[in-house]
Amino acid sequence: MRLTGRRESTNVDDRRRSGGGVVRKSGLGIGGVIIVALLMWAAGGNPLDALQYMGGSEQTVQTSNYTPSAQEQELATFAKQILASTEEVWTAEFKKIGRTYQPPTLVLFTGSVQSGCGGATASSGPFYCSADQRVYIDLSFFTSMKKQLGADGDFAYAYVIAHEVGHHVQHLLGTLDAAHNQMARSSETVSNQISVRLELQADFYAGVWGYHENQKYKSLEDGDIEEALGAAKVIGDDYLQKKSRGYTVPESFNHGTSSQRFQWLRKGLSTGDIRQGDTFSQSYSEL
Repeated sequence: MRLTGRRESTNVDDRRRSGGGVVRKSGLGIGGVIIVALLMWAAGGNPLDALQYMGGSEQTVQTSNYTPSAQEQELATFAKQILASTEEVWTAEFKKIGRTYQPPTLVLFTGSVQSGCGGATASSGPFYCSADQRVYIDLSFFTSMKKQLGADGDFAYAYVIAHEVGHHVQHLLGTLDAAHNQMARSSETVSNQISVRLELQADFYAGVWGYHENQKYKSLEDGDIEEALGAAKVIGDDYLQKKSRGYTVPESFNHGTSSQRFQWLRKGLSTGDIRQGDTFSQSYSEL
């Protein structure tokens, strides 16, 4: 991506030099669970064990005396620039529908963090917390993407941030809370299907952001779109389950298949039209 000279968002809470300690882990946001599964699979474990992160536990993480590397500082600048871009895009898109966009705060942390949704560690991956309207990320996640998943490139990294901002868009539009309320009243299978709908819509919104980002700044370079689409494919539920177990259990999917994630991200990238991102009206089998 061409980002030289671009504005950096000031809606950033940099906690990377904060100390560690005992973290009380409560349920993670939906966006974080799949990342835990990815890291478990990459380490030779069972991704389905990531479900344990939906419960509570305690974990001690020490991050005192932390000094970010030059590479991490570059990633921090990149993340702030991407966040600034999402602010511009979603402010304009909300204006089109007669709404006012209120941007989230990006929290940069190292090791562990406390959020309005409870405590989390770096292994949780990036996540969005609607309780405090913040996106949380440990920048070392991008290194893990490259080394453990083979998903690399600046637009792939931007997709991760834009996906979490997509959950914020859902929150502002009322979609996220309504879906969570319905999930709480539903069976596990139905709840998983609602979760899939949320995640695919967040993928779509990430694509919508990418479309308008490129329309305004011509920032995408050769291979950028392929980077993001490739990242979407390797975090599909079916891909992970086949790697870990040799077979899939579709009723347990909660983020969508590789094909679904690929298709909804691509749809957003190709249309840039928020009205085409309704993942809730059509039947589940047609997603």
